[in-house]
Parts: sequence; C-alpha cells; structure tokens
Amino acid sequence: MDIAALRAAHPDHWKLATAIRVLAIDAVQAANSGHPGMPMGMADVATVLYRNHLKFDAKAPNWADRDRFVLSAGHGSMLLYALLHLTGYEQATLEEVKNFRQWGARMAGHPEFGHLEGVETTTGPLGQGISTAVGMAIAEKSMAARFGKSVVDHKIWVIAGDGCLMEGISQEAIGLAGKQELDNLIVLWDNNNITIDGRVTVSDKTDQRARFAASGWVVLSCDGHDPADIDRALTEAKKAKAPVLVDCKTIIGFGAPNKADSYAVHGAPLGGDEIKATREVYGWPHGPFEIPADIKADWEAIGARGAAEHAAWAARLDALSPTKKAEFERQMSRGVPKKLATAIRAFKKANSEAAPKVATRKASEMVLAAVNPVVPETIGGSADLTGSNLTKTSDISDFMPDNRKGRYMRYGIREHAMAAAMNGMWLHGGVRPYGGTFFCFTDYARGAMRLSALMGVPTVYVMTHDSIGLGEDGPTHQPVEHLAICRATPNTWTFRPADVIETAEAWELALSSERTPSVLALSRQNLPTLRTAHNQKNLTAQGAYVIAEAAGKRQAILMATGSEVEIALKARDLLQAEAIGTRVVSMPCMELFAAQPEAYRRKILPPGAVRVAVEAAIRQPWDRWLLGERGSEKKADFVGMEGFGASAPAERLYAEFGITPEAIAAKVKALL
Repeated sequence: MDIAALRAAHPDHWKLATAIRVLAIDAVQAANSGHPGMPMGMADVATVLYRNHLKFDAKAPNWADRDRFVLSAGHGSMLLYALLHLTGYEQATLEEVKNFRQWGARMAGHPEFGHLEGVETTTGPLGQGISTAVGMAIAEKSMAARFGKSVVDHKIWVIAGDGCLMEGISQEAIGLAGKQELDNLIVLWDNNNITIDGRVTVSDKTDQRARFAASGWVVLSCDGHDPADIDRALTEAKKAKAPVLVDCKTIIGFGAPNKADSYAVHGAPLGGDEIKATREVYGWPHGPFEIPADIKADWEAIGARGAAEHAAWAARLDALSPTKKAEFERQMSRGVPKKLATAIRAFKKANSEAAPKVATRKASEMVLAAVNPVVPETIGGSADLTGSNLTKTSDISDFMPDNRKGRYMRYGIREHAMAAAMNGMWLHGGVRPYGGTFFCFTDYARGAMRLSALMGVPTVYVMTHDSIGLGEDGPTHQPVEHLAICRATPNTWTFRPADVIETAEAWELALSSERTPSVLALSRQNLPTLRTAHNQKNLTAQGAYVIAEAAGKRQAILMATGSEVEIALKARDLLQAEAIGTRVVSMPCMELFAAQPEAYRRKILPPGAVRVAVEAAIRQPWDRWLLGERGSEKKADFVGMEGFGASAPAERLYAEFGITPEAIAAKVKALL
C-alpha cells in the first residue's frame, strides 16, 4: 500500500503511526546516531499491535498479567521508546526521547532492562530477544498451570528482524518453542530484506517461512503497511494452537523519498534535507519532537485501554485464597522462601556428619533434592546432558505440552537458547531457572550469559565436568580457560566448590541472589567431604576462608578451589611433616572474596608467607591473590595448566600436568 492510499484509507491510523516515525527520525538525528529505518518501516505493525491487540496498562508497567512485548530487533529501539512515550509510560518523557543515546539517558542505544519501565529485556545482540521470549512463554505456561488462567493468561509478542532470524541461536529457540507448542508466543517478522551490507540476498537464501513451519510453527503473512491486513493476521495469530510467525512485508525507512528500501536508512541519521522531504511525504508540518495534542491524547487513550482489564484481574487475584495469593505475589516478586535457608542448614548438618565422597555434580543433585520441594518455582533443565549434569531430581517431572506443571526442561543440544530462555523465565517472573551443560560449553551459551550479567538476572548455570578431571573425553571437553572467562565477566559469581558442603552453600547463594547470575563449576570425579565439622554460617558467602590453619609458624599459604583443595591439603601434610607451617585457603568464589572488607581479606591473606595457588586451569585470574593483596612476585607461584589438556584417565592427567601434592610442596620450598 503506497503512502497516499494509506493516508486516504486509514487517516486515524496514519496519524498515530506517523507520530512513531517522526519521533524516531528526530531522536536519531538529534543524537547523530541510531537506526531510524526499522521504526519507520514497522510503525504500522506496532500501531495495530498496541491499538488493537496488546494487553497492557501504561500506568501499571509491572502488572503481572500484562502481555510482554520484546523488541528483538533492538537496534530499532526508538520504535519501542516512541511507543512508551506516546502511550503514557511515566518514565518515558519527551525529555528522555530528546536525550536518546546520551549519558544518563533511560533511552539507551539499545533497549536495556532496568533502565526504563516497559523494556522487558535487554536486546541488541541479534537473536537474543526472540530466544529470551521463548523463556517468557514457558514461564507464562508454568505460572498458568500452577495458579490458573484467571490470573495468568497473556501473550508474548516479539518483533524480530532479518538479522535475528539469521543468527544461529534463533534456530535453537524456534525448535524449542515448536516442540513445546507455545501458542502464547507470536513473532512479528520485519521482513524488509535489508541488512547493513545491503540486500539480505547478498548473504542468505533461507526460506524463513518454511524453516518456521518445519519447526512446528504456524506461519501467517500480511502487508506490513496495510493496517486492515495487519489486524487480520494478528487476530488469526491469537487463535493459533502453536507458536506463530507473522511475515510482515515492510519497507525499511518507509516514506523517505531517497533512502527508503536501502541500507542507507538502516543505521545512520537521515540528514536534514531527507528529513524535510520525508515530513512533506508524510504530510507532517510539525517541528522536531512536536506531537499535536490530539494525536498524543489518542495514543494515551490506547495506553489507558487496559486499565479496566487490569482492575478486573486484580479482583480475580483477590478472589484467590489468601495463601495462594500470597504465594503468587511472592513468586512474582522473586522473593526466596524462608524454608530455603532451613533446608540448606539441615542438608549441611546431615552431610558434614555423613561425609560422603561424591563428585560435586552429584553433590549438586543432592542439594537440589532438598531445595526443589521448598522452592516450588524452580524450573531445572539440561542441554541433553541430564545424566551427566544431574540437574533432574525425582520429585519433578518434564515440562511438556501435556504437563505444564512439570519443572524440568529438555532443552536438547541447544546451550545458547537454553541460557537465553532461562533469562526470559526470570524476566517474566514466577520462575527461578537453572540449567546445565558441560563447563566447556559455556562457549556456546556465552552471549546469553553475558546478558544475564548485564541485565542483573540471577540465572543459575550448572556447569559440570569442570577441569581436566573429567578425563578421557580429552581437551575438546576439558575447560582450562573457562574459569578465567567467567571471572572476567562483570557481575557474575563463579563458584567452584570443593565438596558437598561448599556446593550446598553455593546453591543457597545462587538461589538467593537478586541481581547476579551464578556459574557453578562442578567436578566429574569424586571428592571427599572436607568440612566435617558442622558450621551454620555460610562460609562460601565470604568467597574464601581458612580451611586448614598452619601448625607452628606460618610460612606458606596454599590457595585452591574445587577438586584441588583436597590436593592442597595433602601438600600441607607434606610441608607440615617438614615443620613448614602451612595454611590452606579454600576460595570457592573470587568475586565474593573481592567484595569482602579489606580487613577480612588481610586476615585470610596476611603479608609475609609465601603463596602458591593451585587450580587445574590457567593462571590468569590468580595474580591478584598471588602478587597483590600484600603478596610479592618473589614469594608467589602457581600450580595448574599452561595449555590444553589431553585424553587419559584423570589420575594420570593430574600427574602428567604436575598438579600433585609433591609438586605443590616443591614450589613452596623453592620459594622459602
């Protein structure tokens, strides 16, 4: 539909959609940075969505039963920002629009969760939004099964672009959504055939509609500039019994006389002359950032349309039993049950007495068996490694289309989509997700793990087979650099517990976290219980602590994590036998130790003694504790990996790579 015909046939729609377009154009021009073409092209689709279909209340942006809207094509952020401003979200002021992409602005270059109400997730890295939305749809189904459709019954809407669909994570996500028959998920594809390099066809020939259909989706299409046709498609999409892709054929930069339908309008301001010409095409005589009062009022009426539905929902929530209502509100507010701490303390007491010798992956399973019954909102899972990650406990069943009360996700070999979906579950609310794979395959989940940290989403990553200790699978599966990578990521807790007790403490911290994701690096090989004296205090919360004190004058401090704490303790025995007083420090979480007061860190790592760190990984993150914190290069050394591992039984690998009590003792004596 051309612009003249659109204006003539749908004058009210045209005014509403044009307000989106000009705000996007003006904000990008003022910032001298941004992506105007996508908002210009998808303004018609977004207008129909918000006007006729999206369930929301602009005055209650956190209403639990609102529809979720995810702008997966996050570079088009001004589309979302314009909608939030026009519909009357309190934080989305005109001043914020004018301050787009500037220091301190709520309206960042790409939508960022936590900066601005109405932004449901951080998007920009293409493919993340659509994949996160799959997790939101899973969470909605889980909550509806547990609390009933009277209080949980909404859709997850996504606008995704060509780039989102090209990214490999999208295939993982749509395969998962198709298998799970998520009929609450609707993806609106901005099919404009343009990427930064030019036409999509210069790099791709995928039949996207066939791809989605093959993955179990319903596929619809519409003219993305015809509001009647868009409305028809969206109405049909809401009735589908499977996830839906709506192919919205659009023109990027719609209406720009010299730049529309080209990559020139994708990622740069239009420029003064083109903006003037575009305004003339639009029939928009108003100045920059000027929205006529009648158009703003019409948009605000759309923003208020959901208020009555919100009020009716609140009445239904009040009709629940007091216990059920309180539990719903607790889960949606992401509060942790008080029973968690009690369960962890009881677990620690029982296991410090029983002193089992188990792999920390098995210890994790044992903890989950105690935790899952008292934290009913956990949803666990694994990327096709359930029997290795040990993430499924006997009390939970598989989440499936015929069992929405199930609390275990079969993600398949989809590490990246698993991580993104878990982010989406937490962002939706009502679910605390955890999921597992081999630690080495954090590489495949990295993009979503980074967003967990960036958004402040406390997703729990259960990463087993944490070192060369996994043995025969060899260097392709033996992580040596991954602890350093995780520790280098801001706002991430990397736990490497030494035994069953530290594993329980790590789980308590991970599940209680409000804004920090956790990586649990867990062993394949069995480890003895080192903490056999029960202590109610969570020592792992301090990041590091003295697990064995020096006898006699303290001359050496050994620092270790995970499976190497046992080895360090054996090295201490050798050194003490030679009257070399040796302290052993277990350091299950460097990030938490770094956050302790300096006085505590000094107490654990005082000056004077030589220091040796022991870890079956590369040295990189250890130098702060070896050379800094009152340490000295002349009095410090490292026992660990300098390169990749090898294929052999674990015991042979530790011997060949020199991670032994004897090697540690020799390092200490060489430093003295």
